[in-house]
Amino acid sequence: MRLIASLTSPYARKVRIVLAEKKLDYKLELDDPWSATPAVLAHNPLGKVPCLLLEGGDALYDSRVIVEYVDTLSPLGRLIPERGRERAEVRTWEALADGLLDAAVGARMEMIWPARPEAQRCQPWIDRQLGKIDVSLAAMADHLGDKPWFSGLHLSLADIAVGCALGYLDFRYPAVVWRDRHPALARLMDKLSQRPSFQQTLPPTA
Repeated sequence: MRLIASLTSPYARKVRIVLAEKKLDYKLELDDPWSATPAVLAHNPLGKVPCLLLEGGDALYDSRVIVEYVDTLSPLGRLIPERGRERAEVRTWEALADGLLDAAVGARMEMIWPARPEAQRCQPWIDRQLGKIDVSLAAMADHLGDKPWFSGLHLSLADIAVGCALGYLDFRYPAVVWRDRHPALARLMDKLSQRPSFQQTLPPTA
């Protein structure tokens, strides 16, 4: 398998962590989806990463589709329950974590995208996205509480997705002091940060 990704994409990081947790081999192909001619465009019409290329040339996207497929490739450490309420719960928390990322990425692009002049930047829209981050963090923290993991007694995709969202806030929004306000999430992130899969996929600092 070949994974087209960016080292700074939190969605791609989620896929890379799942691949590492499942102990599956793949070739990482780096691409910049914001360039004029991203390589991923040849495989994903949306021009977004991550994109997983399978033998035979078939392509899978987006991250939620990829991680669901990858989780079926090995019985080792299933990250998504096979059926029922537990499965829906894990996928719901993944959806909320991805939604937080959508808001964070959207707000950041509104603030820094070079093609938009400063006078055209919309602060109320940015504030609306930042508000989504705040309420999402509160919902995550309230659900986690004193539990060791988001769903069940073991690591699941819900924890990985939330960890990637929190990691992105650390990376792009260091002024958001979520640890002070949500100690339950801080405990979870401390635990996730000790896993090799999270350590090996940290975004570059420069």
